[in-house]
Amino acid sequence: MPIDAQSTMRSPWHVGEITLQEKVGVADRMNEVGRRVLRDHLIDQHRHFYPQLPFIVLGTVDTNGNAWATLRANRPGFLESPDIHTLSVRLPREHLDPADAGMDDGDAIAMLGIELHTRRRNRLNGTVHRTQQDSFDVRVGQSYGNCPQYIQLRDYEYVRDPVQPSDHGPVSFDRLDGRPAEMIAKADTFFVASYVDREGEDRQIDVSHRGGKPGFVRIGEDGVLTIPDFAGNLFFNTLGNILVNPRAGLVFADFESGDLLQLSGDAEVILDSPDIAAFQGAERLWRFRPKQIVYRQEALPLRWHSRADGPSPNSLMTGSWDEAAARLDATALAKSWRPFRVARIVQESASVRSFHLEPTDKDGIIPHVSGQHLPVRIPVKGSDVPAVRTYTISSAPSDGTYRISVKREGLVSTHLHDAIREGDIIEARAPAGAFTINAAERRPAVLLAAGIGITPLLAMLRHVVYEGRRTRRIRPTWLFYSAHSKSERAFDTELQALAAASGGVVKLVRLLSDTADAVDGEDYERQGRVDMNLLSTVLPFNDYDFYLCGPAGFMQSVYDCLRGLNIADDRIHAEAFGPASLQRSRNETTRPPARAAAGEPQPVYFMRSGKEARWQPGSGTLLELAEARGLAPEFSCRLGNCGSCRTKILSGAVAYIKEPTADAADDEALICCAVPAAGEAGARLELDI
Repeated sequence: MPIDAQSTMRSPWHVGEITLQEKVGVADRMNEVGRRVLRDHLIDQHRHFYPQLPFIVLGTVDTNGNAWATLRANRPGFLESPDIHTLSVRLPREHLDPADAGMDDGDAIAMLGIELHTRRRNRLNGTVHRTQQDSFDVRVGQSYGNCPQYIQLRDYEYVRDPVQPSDHGPVSFDRLDGRPAEMIAKADTFFVASYVDREGEDRQIDVSHRGGKPGFVRIGEDGVLTIPDFAGNLFFNTLGNILVNPRAGLVFADFESGDLLQLSGDAEVILDSPDIAAFQGAERLWRFRPKQIVYRQEALPLRWHSRADGPSPNSLMTGSWDEAAARLDATALAKSWRPFRVARIVQESASVRSFHLEPTDKDGIIPHVSGQHLPVRIPVKGSDVPAVRTYTISSAPSDGTYRISVKREGLVSTHLHDAIREGDIIEARAPAGAFTINAAERRPAVLLAAGIGITPLLAMLRHVVYEGRRTRRIRPTWLFYSAHSKSERAFDTELQALAAASGGVVKLVRLLSDTADAVDGEDYERQGRVDMNLLSTVLPFNDYDFYLCGPAGFMQSVYDCLRGLNIADDRIHAEAFGPASLQRSRNETTRPPARAAAGEPQPVYFMRSGKEARWQPGSGTLLELAEARGLAPEFSCRLGNCGSCRTKILSGAVAYIKEPTADAADDEALICCAVPAAGEAGARLELDI
């Protein structure tokens, strides 16, 4: 979207920052936030904060335009604020530090004050005013606070006089190998400097903190670093600078030895890459190509010790490059049946059992979207052909595993309960399904479940809470869960833990039909079933998205009542299972165009098996036609909901006698509810069966 130059001039942000804010839809909000939090002076809290620090992170630019980041230390009190527009710094010149070349009088500078033992941090940028070699003042340009995300807790101590330089001189490297590569590979923290030159204004430098699990920075074979960008404050200072000016500087500290690794080079922002979806928690990526590499042994007079509780909770919610690589490898096998080991079995209620599955190969799992289902293939005693079924994944993508939760009913489900044990193998294919939720949506969500219909909504709730904690904004959500009795209700402890973890943003309303073994207010909130009287009593007046899952009667009743209240069809998301599917009353404006079914007999060619059949109007679906010719295509629901019967169309086209809810590409057919489409005379329908 083009950025209006005049509005950019009025904004507290520059064009690069605004571009990224617009891409995530927060530009208007951040315009207001920026005017409120970006100050041209130090508030009292910050004036008291800086004198406590034993070190400061600095970002500078040398005379050749190279950006550098560094850490400099002294005794607490070496930073002080004589007035709200000034921060005085007592640090001697350090010619061994490449960042020192950008600390002359009149140079722009960035500063990050950070307490690793408290996770507090504040930032400022401004201009150096220097009259002597052992100190300088910084005239504040911008000053603002930062959140504590991704900071690992560490305690420090001095090992020498902090103004005494290291006994070791700097060593330059041509490439990232040896000691520099080792430091990056184990790092859970680094700092990055970047800058822009705004026309008619002073140079603006930023230096910021980056944290993750050890190894979150990947070194490519070409020596380029790839870094995931996690959810943050949406300022986009660093990445916005890089969009405008690619020059950046990185510094890695070995906190146990005091070694520093300083890199200067060029960076780029990556907004579209398979790696983004594969790396848990990544919102985007950026890459850095070092042009200068400087290693300084024992450069810091401080040593830090990690605490037992030191890892950042936010960092622990992110992934790793090994996990991302495994997910990408798994994605290449999306259409293949793969063996999964039953790692754990949990009895969730009298009739529901959960099976935790892990791949037996090295390729990891294909990331799913909360609410999707997993096609599984299970050998059943007495049958030469494995049974194919689909079960909802009741875990969230962030859990890093597949969990299917199965009610004991029917041949295959009963077999799972009675015959499958931990260590057994179940085959699975890529997750599928369009019944999903957007955790970032601001409109409140209402989840309505009955019986085993809780499984996709549990996955959604896990996702909403996880993403909300990761991004610091949980989508307001109500879960109405109806069960016959307490003994038949699954996931009690898990649901209550999720509601507690949300800090009150998630509201849980449990309903029981039979309350004989339950305590009112402790085991359930309401008696009876979900109906409109209940919803209107409990829900505040608002605009909601509704998500429904349960038996056919429950689904249809709730759906019809919502439509009767003039809730738009596209605000009602549903997943039906069992022998019947939900009958929708769509708005005409939302009805997609559909192909007409053929009105005359049509030849159908099953190309892989070399068989031909003749379809007659009214004779049934393409799945039934294939079965009549002795073929056994995979299927599960026969409703177009699960996607198990998805088949490649090699030639021709199909129509649907019932609108499917599962996804299919333009060159694929859901043969369980498809028939040949009306078309030109002589057109051949060829299927990859």
